[in-house]
Amino acid sequence: MTIKTFAPAKVNLSLHVTGQDSRGYHLLDSLVVMVDVGDHITVAPSDRLTLDVTGPFAQGVPSDSSNLVIKAARLLHPSKGARITLDKHLPPASGIGGGSSDAAATIRALVRLWGLPMPSVQELTLLGADIPVCMSPFLTRMQGIGDQLDPICPPPDLPIILVNPRVEVPTSLVFSALQCKTNRPMSTGPSHDDPSWLGWLSEQRNDLEQPAISKAPVIASVLEILRNGPGCQLARMSGSGATCFAIMKDIASRDALAVKLSRLYPEWWVATGKTCFQNFI
Repeated sequence: MTIKTFAPAKVNLSLHVTGQDSRGYHLLDSLVVMVDVGDHITVAPSDRLTLDVTGPFAQGVPSDSSNLVIKAARLLHPSKGARITLDKHLPPASGIGGGSSDAAATIRALVRLWGLPMPSVQELTLLGADIPVCMSPFLTRMQGIGDQLDPICPPPDLPIILVNPRVEVPTSLVFSALQCKTNRPMSTGPSHDDPSWLGWLSEQRNDLEQPAISKAPVIASVLEILRNGPGCQLARMSGSGATCFAIMKDIASRDALAVKLSRLYPEWWVATGKTCFQNFI
């Protein structure tokens, strides 16, 4: 039996840093959505646990025990075997949860292959703070260190463009550059099908945006270009960067902007998608 799962890009529509706990972990208040752009995981029976990495972003991605995919498999079972293939289409270390989503997809696949129960949110959080939220396709409010999840509803159907200027910004450096770590949480907003929802979302923040820009100024250029693009309704950085996103008025304006960006900045990673899809299979 071969099982295939999808590992979608995770986009932080907002990301408020609200404090630190006694261990020094940052406390977040974030609205998270998955996008139908991502990696693919395939698992098949084997006596040994192995990982092959393919795809346009395979270069430099480890296939040993340092990869979250292998760690996820070993979280499920310390000795079972499987042949795992990771088809890598998301740029690594880019603020859209590629590694975490890969691990989540691996867990979903191996739970089926091995006939094991799903790990608890607490176990998943110990493996990686973004992994629990990557287990569900719902629009989700994520709080705490990633362990407090409030699935709100299926995501709204929004055309979206993702842009990464192909710079890596280590998360630890971004958090260290954050001046204030006790910021306001998200305000209470309307339902996503309310006409005022995007207006409310635009009033929220990504508190890591300016710290990331201080480390990689090109992020500011990406955001300016997206915000000035015809049809852009909201542009913001996701996670700790450097990927930025723009929610567009319609598919035509999304695709036109993507073509323009790919022509003007061929070294950038530009992907188009939607925030609405049925499942991860």
